[in-house]
Amino acid sequence: MDAVKPQIPGAIETEMAVELADFPSTTSHGVEALKDVVYGSTAGIAGKFIEYPFDTVKVRLQSQPDGLPLRYKGPIDCFRQSFQAGGINGLYRGISAPLVGAALETSSLFFSYRVTQELLRSTLYASVTELPQSALLVCGATAGAFTSLLLTPVELIKCKMQVPPGSIHHKSPGPLSLITAVFRHDGLPGFWRGQMGTLIRETGGSAAWFGSYEGVLAFFKQYNASKVATATTAADLSSATPDPIVSPSASEPLAVHQRLLAGAAAGISYNFIFYPADTIKSRMQTEVVGHTAVNSRRPTFWAVGKAVWKQQGLAGLYRGCGITCARSAPSSAFIFTIYEALRHYL
Repeated sequence: MDAVKPQIPGAIETEMAVELADFPSTTSHGVEALKDVVYGSTAGIAGKFIEYPFDTVKVRLQSQPDGLPLRYKGPIDCFRQSFQAGGINGLYRGISAPLVGAALETSSLFFSYRVTQELLRSTLYASVTELPQSALLVCGATAGAFTSLLLTPVELIKCKMQVPPGSIHHKSPGPLSLITAVFRHDGLPGFWRGQMGTLIRETGGSAAWFGSYEGVLAFFKQYNASKVATATTAADLSSATPDPIVSPSASEPLAVHQRLLAGAAAGISYNFIFYPADTIKSRMQTEVVGHTAVNSRRPTFWAVGKAVWKQQGLAGLYRGCGITCARSAPSSAFIFTIYEALRHYL
């Protein structure tokens, strides 16, 4: 086919319309699902390697006890102490579970986002060529809600591995021993401790993630079109018979730096808006296994959030947010760019 493949998730449905004309429906859907899994997993793993040391610092800042003095004065002090204690391996400690989580999260997000778009286009928006921004936000939120169910158990183990042991004489447990301990003390539901925080973060965050990406790309497409229009006007004024200048089509690829900037903006939006939910989730998931008495109830999501607010205020809920946004910008930029490049060239 001669059409150039689009470079943005919002145009995935356009790409699908072209490809569905060439393949049987069942085969096409299976191929697209496989692409989402393979390409999304690859992009997610690459992004996780970029951001993981910063994520370790973020979790350690979030999981500090309520009382003063705090163990870490800030992100730089936390990074310094972590590096002195364990070197680069200490900053990458526990990355095995997050790599699995990154593959699950990213592939699930792109798959759910595309499928939800197809559903809306076949029902509520059957008469329009492009989904409005509000519909894309709904698609992002739906994708995030579904992904949160897969992500919570992985993040539970990841957070427990990232927090240093209470004593230097204690050896940090590995993923298998943590999985065994969680199941022994809390059963299968224990792996979904902190699910409310993950649900809020992923639902709202994914809406912001895809929405920001789509919005910035739409801005750049308008910007590029206006530049072409200006050049066309200038050519008409300078020549009686100017060479024709064709405006860029809706499916024309954007420059790499424009897609990188859109991805970076998406990463910052995803983390900043719903960061307090992630802080509460980390506090819940880093609680020592078996620490709570058998007959006592563990604090709920809202109880933990209230305690953090009472002790540390808004600053406590946003502790580590700066470094999180700093690491999410390049990570998200590469995730979108790698995913779209794989879809375009393979």
